[in-house]
Amino acid sequence: MTDNCCCRTKERSDKEFKDLINRLKRIEGQVKGVQRMLEENAYCPDIMVQVAAINSALNSFNKVLLAEHLKTCVVDDIKAGREDTIEELTETLKKVMK
Repeated sequence: MTDNCCCRTKERSDKEFKDLINRLKRIEGQVKGVQRMLEENAYCPDIMVQVAAINSALNSFNKVLLAEHLKTCVVDDIKAGREDTIEELTETLKKVMK
């Protein structure tokens, strides 16, 4: 994984943090399940269906994260006069929507 992080951070509410962590743990479980399927020589289409479910779960995770980012970080930055946030968001969306 490349380290494209900058020095900015985000304080998350307990509810937001727990929701995101729970989503990631479910995804982790799905990935482990696919690994197990591969180890047990499962039929390729069955594995592909599970991988599609993982992709969907990751997309859902990103949608929740994006919505929260828009409601908090982006709004706060614009209110503070940091209009470069729009460019940052545009570049992030280009990377995410490949």
